[in-house]
Amino acid sequence: MIFSETGIPGAFLLSLQRAEDERGFFARAFCRSEFSEHGLNPDLEQCSISFNKQKGTLRGMHFQKPPYEETKIVRCTMGALFDVIIDLRPDSPTFKQWLSFDLNADNRLMLYIPHGLAHGFLTMQDDTEVFYQMADRYVPESASGVRWNDPAFGIRWPESPRIISAKDREYRDFSL
Repeated sequence: MIFSETGIPGAFLLSLQRAEDERGFFARAFCRSEFSEHGLNPDLEQCSISFNKQKGTLRGMHFQKPPYEETKIVRCTMGALFDVIIDLRPDSPTFKQWLSFDLNADNRLMLYIPHGLAHGFLTMQDDTEVFYQMADRYVPESASGVRWNDPAFGIRWPESPRIISAKDREYRDFSL
């Protein structure tokens, strides 16, 4: 695996290191020892799938409140998405900054998201599927988020969302 640091501390873009031959390729998508060597949480507690029928579906910006914060790895296994993280850690040098990544089935990139960051995405194709590996279990009472278009962050989405859940539309303006 190839670990590339992003502009937000603790967040990494992960690429496959392919062993290719006439059949195709083989690559590791997770290795506990390599994650540990890079100082990343190697524990996996839960895996989930998000399937999105239509292009323009927005999910986010989600996080879990303490003590159930989530660290996660996100990969687009079908279709394509514009994936976004926001640093919500007040003591971080990148507090309130966001980054985006194009994750799709062709590039097979994965995003490691440490706890303390909000995460969301906009689907760029119909029938987009996202695979999550989480170091912590989902706790509904701890689920929270910030609004996808909150001016406190100024995220530049590539197009306007067509489908957003009521819950994601109704998050309040960000405040500490």
